[in-house]
Amino acid sequence: MEKIIACIDGSVLANDVCHAGVWVSKTLNKPLMFLHTIEKQQQHGADDLTGAIGLGARSALLAEMASLDEQRGKVALQLGKDMLEHVTQLAKDQGCDKVEQKQRHGDFVEALIELEEEARLIVVGRSGEGHQQDFKALGSHIEHLIRQVHTPVLIASKDFTVPTNFMLAYDGRATADKAVERIISGGLLHGMTCHLVTIKNNESDIEERFEKTAQRLRDQGFDVKAEFIEGEIFASLAEYQVQNKIELMVMGAFGHSKIRQLFLGSNTLRMIESSQVPLVVLR
Repeated sequence: MEKIIACIDGSVLANDVCHAGVWVSKTLNKPLMFLHTIEKQQQHGADDLTGAIGLGARSALLAEMASLDEQRGKVALQLGKDMLEHVTQLAKDQGCDKVEQKQRHGDFVEALIELEEEARLIVVGRSGEGHQQDFKALGSHIEHLIRQVHTPVLIASKDFTVPTNFMLAYDGRATADKAVERIISGGLLHGMTCHLVTIKNNESDIEERFEKTAQRLRDQGFDVKAEFIEGEIFASLAEYQVQNKIELMVMGAFGHSKIRQLFLGSNTLRMIESSQVPLVVLR
């Protein structure tokens, strides 16, 4: 059965990731898996000095430093287990009855790639332990993760609450139509107000396609507020988001070639970096 994989760490956003995961799990009626990874830290101890020569009697210090590294690893392992227990109990208290835990050693993105066959949606915080008080910072793993996985990713922000509306930027291209398909078939966003927004561009039939898309969403039961606006793409979308109190952003990031899989669109990446509300990236 497909699962909702929520990735936690020691950051201040761990509880927000938990709340977002619970919302998705209950809405889609899917099991919730909490994942914690222990990534190899840059060594400042014995590993750095194994190639040193001439230490003589001081080699005893290497053994002591190796012991400290081992203890650090054990503490990190136990800390991760404690965090998993905490969020598991939090999820059960909020009504989730199918919750499991998984702990992995190694790279965070590689762990998710290995688990992706089990995933229906991945939930991550927009920043990790390295940005404890900087809620606007974007974690270094986010872009890499989005480029590597083919599963929808929900990027949770600080003070996550269940959204009542979402915004989709529609540009008339095939990728935008694919995002609409995912929204209709996905189920997560049903019942929410959909702000369908497009920016005037060079697509010859953009207005006609825009109206058809809006009507299609209405036919599927969505309450649609359609806006056709002009201006610079990023600035116009950001302004609309603020003025209309958008609570969730939805974006498509579909790659058609190996090159496009390596580089997200500049506007897509700018929106991810600047958005302070939760954001769903559809792949």
